[in-house]
Amino acid sequence: MPRPSCLALSALLLAAPASQALDTSREDVRAWVGSVASEQGLDAGYLLAALREARSQPSIIEAMSRPAERTKTWGEYRAIFLTPERIKAGVAFWQGHAAELERVARDTGVPAEMLVGILGVETYFGRHTGKYRVLDSLGTLAFDYPPRSGFFQRELAQFFLLARDEGLDPGQPLGSYAGAMGAPQFMPSSYRAYAADGDGDGRRDLFNSWPDVLASIANYFVAHGWRGGEPIAAPATASRQLAQRPAENKLSADSTVAGLRQQGLGFETALGDKAPAGLLVFDGAGGTEHWAGFHNFFVITRYNRSSMYGLAVYQLGQAIGEGVRAASAAAPPAPAGP
Repeated sequence: MPRPSCLALSALLLAAPASQALDTSREDVRAWVGSVASEQGLDAGYLLAALREARSQPSIIEAMSRPAERTKTWGEYRAIFLTPERIKAGVAFWQGHAAELERVARDTGVPAEMLVGILGVETYFGRHTGKYRVLDSLGTLAFDYPPRSGFFQRELAQFFLLARDEGLDPGQPLGSYAGAMGAPQFMPSSYRAYAADGDGDGRRDLFNSWPDVLASIANYFVAHGWRGGEPIAAPATASRQLAQRPAENKLSADSTVAGLRQQGLGFETALGDKAPAGLLVFDGAGGTEHWAGFHNFFVITRYNRSSMYGLAVYQLGQAIGEGVRAASAAAPPAPAGP
C-alpha cells in the first residue's frame, strides 16, 4: 500500500473517533489471523476473540507520527533526560540495586552506567512504563497505520506468542504507544529473544523483577556485540569545517579512529588507530557538538535507532555514575569494630 502523506494522516486523525473496537470482520484482519494460526500454531478462535477486545486509538497513530527523536534538536532532547531530578533518581536507584548492578556488570561486561542510563531514558527507572494496553497499541498500528503495518503485524504475532510462552493474559499488559513493555521497554520480539531470568525463578518478568530487567538489558547489549572494557564515545573538536549535518549521523561506525583524525577531528581515546569509529554531529544548546562514537556507542543505538538516544543514554549513565561515586566519597566512614 502506498505510504500516505502527512496531510492525509492528519486528516484521518481529525476525522477518526476517539477510539473504536477493532473490526475483526475486515479482510486484512482475517488474513492475518489465518496466517498466524497456520504458521505459528496459535488457535484462530483465540486470536479473533482477543482482537475483538482491542481498540483502535488515533492517539497512538498521532504519537507514532511525531517521535521526539525526529522533532527536537539535541539540545532540546538532552534537556528532557539530563535533569538534576532524573540524575538524583538514578543515583537512588543505583544505591538501592547496587549488588545486582555489580553482579550483572561483572558477568556481562556491560557497565552499570549503561544499565541505569537505559532505564533512565526509557522509563525514568520504572516510573513511566506506558499507559496503553499493548493489545491496543499493536492492534492499532498493525491494521490502521499503513506506513509500518507489516512490522507491527509481526510484533502483534510475537505478542501472542509471548503471552503463550510466559502465561500472560494478552488484554492485561500496559506499555508504550508503540507496544514496548516493562521497565526496559522491550518490544514483543525482543522480549522473546533477549529477556533473561535474572532472579532464577524460571520466569522472565520485565514488569515486576528488577533482576530480570537488568539481566535482560545486559543480554540485549551482549547479543548485539557489546565489547566489555571498551569506551563508548568521546567529545571532539573539529580543526576545520565539516560537511556532516546532525541528520546525516550514521548508526554504525563507518570509519576508524585514524580516519576521524584525518578528517580533522580531535579526541582522546586509548583505542588503536584501526578501531572502528564514526563521526557524530549534534545541534547542542550551546552550538554544534562533535563526538567520536566507537563500537559500543552504536550497540546502544540498536536499542533505539537514534544517535541522540545513544548519546542521552551515555551521558545520563555517566552523570549517575559520577553522582554515586560522589555520594560514596562523602559518606561518613563506617564505625570501627570492637
